[in-house]
Amino acid sequence: MLSLTDFQQAAERLKKVAHSIPLSTSSTFSAMSGAEVYLKYENQQKTGSFKVRGAYNKIMKRYEEGGLTAVVASSAGNHAQGVAFAAASIGVPATIVMPRSAPIAKVAATEGYGAKVVLHGSVYDETYAKACEIVENEGAELIHPFNDEDVMAGQGTIALEILHDLPFVDMIFVPCGGGGLLAGIAACVKQINPRIQVIGVQAEGAAAMVNSFHHDTVTPTETAHTIADGIAVKCPGDKTLQYINQYVDQMVTVSDAEIASAILLLLERAKQVVEPAGASSLAAVLGQKVDIKGKKVVCVLSGGNIDVSFIHKVVEKGLVTRHRHIKFSTIMPDIPGSLERFAHIVAEQNANVILFNHDRVAADLDIGEAIIQVVCEVGGDEHAARLMRALAENGYVVDRQV
Repeated sequence: MLSLTDFQQAAERLKKVAHSIPLSTSSTFSAMSGAEVYLKYENQQKTGSFKVRGAYNKIMKRYEEGGLTAVVASSAGNHAQGVAFAAASIGVPATIVMPRSAPIAKVAATEGYGAKVVLHGSVYDETYAKACEIVENEGAELIHPFNDEDVMAGQGTIALEILHDLPFVDMIFVPCGGGGLLAGIAACVKQINPRIQVIGVQAEGAAAMVNSFHHDTVTPTETAHTIADGIAVKCPGDKTLQYINQYVDQMVTVSDAEIASAILLLLERAKQVVEPAGASSLAAVLGQKVDIKGKKVVCVLSGGNIDVSFIHKVVEKGLVTRHRHIKFSTIMPDIPGSLERFAHIVAEQNANVILFNHDRVAADLDIGEAIIQVVCEVGGDEHAARLMRALAENGYVVDRQV
């Protein structure tokens, strides 16, 4: 079982490697949630995520024990970079199996640390099977991304830093995939101050640990479908579940739309690039998944390794979720001046048309009618409602799409 000594020894190994990033307060998120919100920016960590903590602690501990000649890992990307970095620091070759859908930026970064990358499968569980095959064939040592106590001890060093900065924290929200980060933080926190609540957060489309937590046994899901690739795990760890069942207070889920909204807010308000998995903790706080009113709350933003080519998709989803982009259709007379009249009403309401489709031949239209599909940029839900009212007052029947 993990003891406080394990976390302290891990912190000592990581002292000259991991960045100790002070907690940051957020007046914006505090006002939005009714809690006193603090952010732990592990997106600013070496290799771009918390994963370097567990990987480095595990590999260095094995190196100290002797006999470590090569390592293999399976990862959607963040653990991959952590293992590659740690292995390179002691001159041990590393092979990383990543899903074919892994962001290009994560693949390139992993190779940049000197590791050999093998692309295989579509989700973590398939890459893990391939990694086990390589271990069997090549005699290398598997560095598991979460189901390993040394890895959990490394991740749990985040808790030591949080409690150093905010000893009287009430609640800590932690992203969860396989459970290594959550198990490590919870085990560390509860041994220091059992009063502090630890809340695990998963994506709705990959809620294996939530199900396992509620059933008190490992409960895999058939699919893991979410924009949060870093926590898209179909089968969580049995060792991590043991600690989570013992120490975690609650498990909650957030939707992809809520995650995208949190990413957009972090970009706009905090000027921080946070990947979907990392933003899930803030999504849970802003979504009021548990009662946080008046509490001192820490959100662990676990990573920032998001593919640049994917950001615009997430931002677009966030803009729609926060009612900054609205989609709707309406029918108008197919006569000269109709489009000009419509555009004039939209302009009067200070909305900006960013996408427009004019269809005169749809099968369900009467002769002399046309249908338009529109995407408008607005300032929020209230602004959108004003635009909808203005169109209705001018005779347009609007079908708004979410």
